[in-house]
Amino acid sequence: MSDITGIRPEVSPSGDGCVECLDNGGWWFHLRRCAECGHIGCCDSSPEQHASNHAASAGHPVIRSYEPGEQWFWNYVTETFVEGPDLASPDAHPVTQPVPGGSVPPDWEDHVRQ
Repeated sequence: MSDITGIRPEVSPSGDGCVECLDNGGWWFHLRRCAECGHIGCCDSSPEQHASNHAASAGHPVIRSYEPGEQWFWNYVTETFVEGPDLASPDAHPVTQPVPGGSVPPDWEDHVRQ
């Protein structure tokens, strides 16, 4: 158990893609993992911004990147990068999974938020 508020390292991620996008036929640019409950959501550059919406609605302030090779944590409340422990595996979506992912439209680049 972590002593950092909002981080539970023993919790596994919810899957390989954004939970809500997979449920509703949407798509994501990059993925973020809730460090408290393992919810996988899409980043704020994605059309639906499910990771930050989850953080706000669930009161889970800390996420970690769920992209291969990235291990940074972000706190939505303080709007800062934070240090965190190793989380339960896997650390990222499969390397073979395309980015963007989900039901990606042909004009996806026109929908990525800057």
